[in-house]
Amino acid sequence: MTRGPEITQDMPTAAPLDMTPQDLSHAPVARQRSVAPKRSLGWRLAVFGPALVGTALLLYGLYGWLAGSGMTGLEWALLTMIGATFVWVTLSVSTVGVAIAGILAREDADDRAPTDVKPIDVALLVPIYNEVPWDVFGNAAAMLDDLAHRKGPHRYTLFVLSDTRDDRIAAQEWQAFQTLRAQAPKGFDVHYRRRADNTDKKVGNLLNWITGWGAAYEGMVVLDADSLMAGRAIDRLASELSADPDAGLIQTFPMLIGADTLFARLQQFSNIAYGWLLAEGLALWARHEGNYWGHNAIIRTRAFAQSAGLPHLTSGGRDDLILSHDFVEAGLLRRAGWRVRFLPRVSGSFEETPGTLVDYVLRDRRWCRGNLQHLRLLGTAGLHPVSRFHLFHGAVSYLLSPAWFILLIVWSLLGKDADTNVIRYFNEANPFFPDWPPAMSHIDSAAFLVIMYAMLLTPKIAGAGIIAVYPKATRVFGGRTAFLMAFFVEVILSIAYAPILMIQQTKAVLRALFSRNEPWAPQQRDAQGYPLWMLVKFHWVETLFGLLLLAGLLAGLISFWLIPIVFSLVLAVPLSAFSALNIARRAPEGLRMDSPHTLREPSIVTRARAERALLKGVLDHSR
Repeated sequence: MTRGPEITQDMPTAAPLDMTPQDLSHAPVARQRSVAPKRSLGWRLAVFGPALVGTALLLYGLYGWLAGSGMTGLEWALLTMIGATFVWVTLSVSTVGVAIAGILAREDADDRAPTDVKPIDVALLVPIYNEVPWDVFGNAAAMLDDLAHRKGPHRYTLFVLSDTRDDRIAAQEWQAFQTLRAQAPKGFDVHYRRRADNTDKKVGNLLNWITGWGAAYEGMVVLDADSLMAGRAIDRLASELSADPDAGLIQTFPMLIGADTLFARLQQFSNIAYGWLLAEGLALWARHEGNYWGHNAIIRTRAFAQSAGLPHLTSGGRDDLILSHDFVEAGLLRRAGWRVRFLPRVSGSFEETPGTLVDYVLRDRRWCRGNLQHLRLLGTAGLHPVSRFHLFHGAVSYLLSPAWFILLIVWSLLGKDADTNVIRYFNEANPFFPDWPPAMSHIDSAAFLVIMYAMLLTPKIAGAGIIAVYPKATRVFGGRTAFLMAFFVEVILSIAYAPILMIQQTKAVLRALFSRNEPWAPQQRDAQGYPLWMLVKFHWVETLFGLLLLAGLLAGLISFWLIPIVFSLVLAVPLSAFSALNIARRAPEGLRMDSPHTLREPSIVTRARAERALLKGVLDHSR
């Protein structure tokens, strides 16, 4: 039997806090809130009402088109599938509408920072697993230095909680910890613990800390290995927790940093240019029934211990760990009567993003498995309806890809007209069986395409439009011309990569349904290209399907509106290779998709980069 690693730690005096798994079949008695929550019904109606009405009108129109000679089972299935996909698109549009309405009404998505707060003890928790040590500890050094310069009222202690299995990396972690502890600012304690057994992964890692040392800290700021937060952001979270006795969890909106490759810049530009608008809308209608994304958030330690312990899911002889634990923990906190808040305007909260399409897909597979698991948790007793929606939405975000894929197949089989329709239901031996579907003209196909793309692009267009009309806003993107060019490039590339991601997410859903495990490995943070043979192996399904569609297109069997999808799939391998291109150094202005964080790097990012380099030099020298 292979022997596991020894426990390595330098920890403070024990301060145990009980944390037991919650009973999902029985709701606890919720605590009484000290302050009545803000009303949110109007904003919620403004989000869900238009989405449902818009979807209903679309389905009514399509029903009238399909029902000319009676509805068949397949027609009802197609109508249901269109409605199920379209409603989620309209929800994004209405969320943007709510955000714009909130801005015009001068209603803040979050309150102003409190000014009179009581100092509290806060633990900064960094759970890691086989990460690059100088990156983790370099980020930590930058955050501690920034907090020290602020001289805020709260007391902070840093804990690096290692689940690393590689002894070589663990040895570097220990040396990096000793270096950081020796150089940490006065008044800031630094601790390190490596578990001998990484039971229950990140959930078990945090449970181990809470039950061993959690009682000594009012709040805990949970950070990922690639998280980076400015001192003002951490102080703001601690002050909010101190000033709001009903807050159980307060989540920030992390902005993406460190993007040099084409695919990373694509995500970063989208995050900064459009993501803020969706975040504003979410904060307005979710209010105190917000969500948790697993990092860059502060949690009231005792509230979490008392109400958010996760059981294993046992059914059909299976014993499964809850993988995407963050959504569930947020729901359990709200179930117990605690507020789960979202502060999208807290600046200085950052994270990194996968640099290539392949790395993004590999991470997405793990998230897919966890989010689909949420469907088994929708019946949890006592959850707030909005918490159930967050769980359902997380699962649907992945199920939409198979739905779009099925629609793509059906539309391909329909052909351009009755003569090229592969699906035929008219049978002369059975004249009562309807002839389906009715011929769809090129104008109808184009109209349908325009409607769908317009809805999908509306959040982007709205966000870009707001920025474009304000000279001060475009200036931080390098000027209006550079911004509009970057916007155009981002939209084109998003359209190009969307069909590939659709098929990859469809594969991820099938993997989650028909296999038990997904490898748990750290995210590849140093973007690098992959060899051609690996890209071919990784994207052969998209390429094959694209070639089949291309053959149908050349033979005149399928509609021309599928051209963008066809060429995206046929070019899956070169597009994937292209995603790793370092455009930060090689592309001209505009094509680089510059954003405020690339043109003027935040000071905390610059400091973290310097600390990483210094620590890497120390660790390399000691080898």
